[in-house]
Amino acid sequence: MFVRRLGIDIGGTKTLCVVVDDSVDGGSVVDERKVPTNPTGDAAAAIVDLARTFGEIDSVGVGIAGLVSRDGDVVVTTHLPGVRELPLRERVASQLGLPVVVDNDATCAAVAEWRIGAARGIDDALMVTLGTGIGGGAIVGGRVARGHNGFAGEFGHMVVARGGEPCPCGRRGCWEAYASGGGLARLAGGVASETVVERFLDGDSRATEVVTSFADWVVVGLHNLVNIYDPACIVLGGGLGSRPEIVELVSIRFAEGEGGHVGRALPSLVAAVLGQRAGAIGAAFIGAGD
Repeated sequence: MFVRRLGIDIGGTKTLCVVVDDSVDGGSVVDERKVPTNPTGDAAAAIVDLARTFGEIDSVGVGIAGLVSRDGDVVVTTHLPGVRELPLRERVASQLGLPVVVDNDATCAAVAEWRIGAARGIDDALMVTLGTGIGGGAIVGGRVARGHNGFAGEFGHMVVARGGEPCPCGRRGCWEAYASGGGLARLAGGVASETVVERFLDGDSRATEVVTSFADWVVVGLHNLVNIYDPACIVLGGGLGSRPEIVELVSIRFAEGEGGHVGRALPSLVAAVLGQRAGAIGAAFIGAGD
């Protein structure tokens, strides 16, 4: 018997939907589609309309960038003003009559990589997404770590340099200010992060110096996370974190760093394998109660 779990990952410009058949071992994606996002529209109504196009489904999970409370209220989001302070889960569930869960998109991606991706079978794992900003999610003892308010996993706003560079959140010295795409561009004097990476791949000495400095900032945060969570595995994802050359350099600097302790091996550091589908796939699993 099919158990159809709908996962929806709402991005700033695109919304990705997948249906996961949860009746098979690990789960299998059986349907997928992408639609434009209306950032100022009625998100609850849009989700309900989308869900109804998939026919019979058993649950709905929604991933969204921002702070999402345990009740499924979107407390803070920068790219979707239409859902800010909205009881999204309650509205969607009442109209569909189905179990509905709303969570942070990076947490959803972490669940996907844990269930069927790079960290499959590892019950103490972290996912860190390195893109425009830094997101993340933690699996601790085979359970998703959400925290008291539901805001766990905001790794990018861990302070790594007191009084340091300004962060988009309004504070200074956040890890995101150094180890994201924006941080890489700042280290390069304003050159776009993709351009810096391409020059690095071409062997440019200045770009190599900048990317190595960037990798060292990534490692600072990773070592902090190791000391907090003691994971067996860290999965790197996102636009920068999924690039093999970046993962390789970060892995080398991570192993050479000073984050370990006598008697404890560092966790494995691996690249995410599910790509842009991870958020939607993880949302489907979260909607099922993961």
